[in-house]
Amino acid sequence: MTVYDPQAGYWRDGAHYLPVRVYYEDTDFTGIVYYANYLKFLERGRTDALRTAGLSHAQLLQGDPPLGFAVRKVTVEYHAPARIDDALVVETRFSSLTGVRMAIEQTVTREGVLLASAEVEAVCIDLDGRPKRLPAGLKDALGKVARG
Repeated sequence: MTVYDPQAGYWRDGAHYLPVRVYYEDTDFTGIVYYANYLKFLERGRTDALRTAGLSHAQLLQGDPPLGFAVRKVTVEYHAPARIDDALVVETRFSSLTGVRMAIEQTVTREGVLLASAEVEAVCIDLDGRPKRLPAGLKDALGKVARG
């Protein structure tokens, strides 16, 4: 049986890098990436950063108690447009992990050109939406992959 694991990016110098291709569905009628779709690219970057660090959303939901993450605040600045067929890179850095919160800095680039930058605050929650402390070992897991 062949097991297929899609590209989940890689860690280098304390950051996770996820390659993303722009498809027709990502663009508006002008062929430029619709602004809200950058949020999807950023979410994929955060998700794969956590997954490659050894903490997937599926694992969080299977824990006792089951946990998840919710974005509490996001600030995005758009610097230049991405277009159909562009090969982008989403860079994700976890700048702070305290209590129930994660502060995350992200960028989207094309061949080294900054297209969008974001500051994200995510919180750990239970299935009823109540804040919960970040999972044990999260700091250690992110520290290991960030250091290489």
